[in-house]
Amino acid sequence: MNALNSSLLQNVSFMRPEYFYISGFSEIPVIKYYFIGLIFIYIIAVFGNSFVIFMICTDQSLHIPRYIGILNLALADFGETNALIPNLIKTFLFDSQYISYNACLANMFFVFFFSSVQALTLVVLAYDRFIAICLPLRYHAIVNNSIMSVALSTAWSFSTALIGATVILITRLSFCKSNVVKSYFCDHGPVYTIACNDSTVNSVMAKLCTALLVYAPFIAIVGSYLGILLALSRITTWAGRLKALKTCVSHLLVVGIFFLPFLGTYIAAITFSLHPNARIISTSLSSAIPPMVNPIIYVLNTKKFKDFVMKMLKKRSSVMIQASAK
Repeated sequence: MNALNSSLLQNVSFMRPEYFYISGFSEIPVIKYYFIGLIFIYIIAVFGNSFVIFMICTDQSLHIPRYIGILNLALADFGETNALIPNLIKTFLFDSQYISYNACLANMFFVFFFSSVQALTLVVLAYDRFIAICLPLRYHAIVNNSIMSVALSTAWSFSTALIGATVILITRLSFCKSNVVKSYFCDHGPVYTIACNDSTVNSVMAKLCTALLVYAPFIAIVGSYLGILLALSRITTWAGRLKALKTCVSHLLVVGIFFLPFLGTYIAAITFSLHPNARIISTSLSSAIPPMVNPIIYVLNTKKFKDFVMKMLKKRSSVMIQASAK
């Protein structure tokens, strides 16, 4: 029987749907309140990341390795926000849950691409903190603008190659049974699982991407902080330890916000039966919230950012005073 089914599937003509139907939010009650939250998240994320990009680009004192990494993170956050949330808002505003085949592939690529750049940038920033605390006397020799730029360029190139290959492999699939994607965007897993021909390669790529872009970065970051804790234990005074650890607070918060929701949802899904609606809400929030929160964390916890904001406010107030005097 299995052989017969396999033979029949091989004889089915290749079918590529004109549209996919994104069904993720269709069965969730009181979802209109979630729509209001998405608008709030989008505005804060776009404004916050644009402001961080503007600060770093215009202030010469911020043209150093650490802030180049933060600039890269803000660019990735800005990109993911615009790849993901406008489509979600469109779904609510126009009750439009259909997306064309090519638009689906583009949506899939950009959401995963910018998310992977975020993960790899967090690894680069962890490396920066590791060198700064564990090898402070050699920091400027090991970490400079050129090395940071090469590391970040590698992250973008690697993400482009891996995510690009993953999305291209979707084009080999035939969709002769269903075009309903049970997710909140053109998610890779829900798309390839509705194909009617063999999707083993796609499944392998999904596992490879998860390993290389989620677990490996998280393990690398944990390893770097174990090294940092070891270095801190060698500092004789508590004041010295706290001063060194304070430089890591922003990065640790961003790492926690990025990785922990995903890992928590995954653990919950394999530990007990997680309701599909709960999975969709939790995964969509874990994708949307980090780009909103990251710039807030860095601005509030970085003295140079706070100094820049105060300088801008003083400049604005002086201009207003001069205008009123005229």
